[in-house]
Amino acid sequence: MSLVAIVGRPNVGKSTLFNRITETRRAIVSDEAGTTRDRQYGKAEWGKKEFSLIDTGGLVANSGDMFEKEIKKQVNIAIDEADVILFLVDVQIGISELDMDVAAILRACKKPVLLVANKTDENEFQYQAAEFYRLGIGDPYCVSAATGFGTGDLLDAIVPLLSEREIEYIDDSLPRIAIVGRPNAGKSSLLNALMDEERNIVTDVAGTTRDSIYTRYNKYGKEFYLVDTAGIRKKAKVNEDLEFYSVMRAIRTIENSDICIMMIDATRGIESQDQNIFSLIQKNKKGLVVCVNKWDLVENKEQKAITTFENAIRERFAPFVDFPIVFTSATTKQRIYKVIDVALEVYGNKKRRIGTNKLNEFMLPLIENYSPPALKGKYIKIKYVTQLPDTYVPTFVFFANLPQYIKDPYKRFLENKIRETWDFTGIPLQLFFRAKSTGRK
Repeated sequence: MSLVAIVGRPNVGKSTLFNRITETRRAIVSDEAGTTRDRQYGKAEWGKKEFSLIDTGGLVANSGDMFEKEIKKQVNIAIDEADVILFLVDVQIGISELDMDVAAILRACKKPVLLVANKTDENEFQYQAAEFYRLGIGDPYCVSAATGFGTGDLLDAIVPLLSEREIEYIDDSLPRIAIVGRPNAGKSSLLNALMDEERNIVTDVAGTTRDSIYTRYNKYGKEFYLVDTAGIRKKAKVNEDLEFYSVMRAIRTIENSDICIMMIDATRGIESQDQNIFSLIQKNKKGLVVCVNKWDLVENKEQKAITTFENAIRERFAPFVDFPIVFTSATTKQRIYKVIDVALEVYGNKKRRIGTNKLNEFMLPLIENYSPPALKGKYIKIKYVTQLPDTYVPTFVFFANLPQYIKDPYKRFLENKIRETWDFTGIPLQLFFRAKSTGRK
């Protein structure tokens, strides 16, 4: 699709306009300047025409902010990618030196640029928009991103400037792989290494990524969506509202994904927050690949050390231990493609279906030899087992005469036998026990 980029200095309402045009709340909106740091992509439609919209970080000059250089780089990449650029300014503040700096960059970019005067909530502000002619960009379009005023006229102006491209729809059949973990574990570094471009800002400050970013991956015969999320911190450490919203986005990303690549910092080992993230993945019944990152910084790389680390992870995450572990370095690209291969294998396990005949041929003799323990003098008999079709995770139903008497240890025994026989590595299984129907009415 055609790309439209929103650029401008900080705090002029770029994310608010992004949310307004895309009719979403994907971009975090805050009064704090510099909230948006990475490019945020969304889809918009107007007049039967679809286009992609990019929200960028605010351009800052000589601010002393360590993110200034990275934000400027992100904006320049967005300008290079875009077909149309929306230059957003704040009518209520007026022209600033930063606006002049941004205008100078845009005048040289040789792309269609629309000057958008935001925050014209009252008529008097619309008259003040005339001063922005000094920027040399053209006629200002008066809008209020907060209320929606003027956005229709702006979209009418955008549509004729869009290049004709083949419309690309979101393919719900493609796997969604989320990169999750505590802050500063290397999530954005892994995404950038996989994409071979600086798609997201990467710094060594925890919490740099504040929005969940979706990136379509289509290389080497593999196609799926990668999701980079804000790091998940303990509630006690989430002091800022902005940080709180970022954590909520990360949790929502886990909920909307198929497979989670859980990043663990090899230099710090397993912490309680890793267990909390693991619990979130398990609670939402997502596929799991554990990625031990920064392995290049570990001195002892012998097999014994690897085995010890793996055993420690599985011990902390028990009783669910059937998941793959990959040791990587995002900075050196060591085994990063293996992580994706393994994640796609786990996704294949998620889709695995076992025929009813095969299930009963294996499970019924096993159950007969190792039957559920009797309870209160009553013997439990399991007569039939089947896998339900079209379920989110593999789901098996066992029909028994007294299903209420089957306890958790025996349920785990059956699950382990299924896992030993068929490959469901990385995927949670659901086992249900139901009373066998007599067929009577």
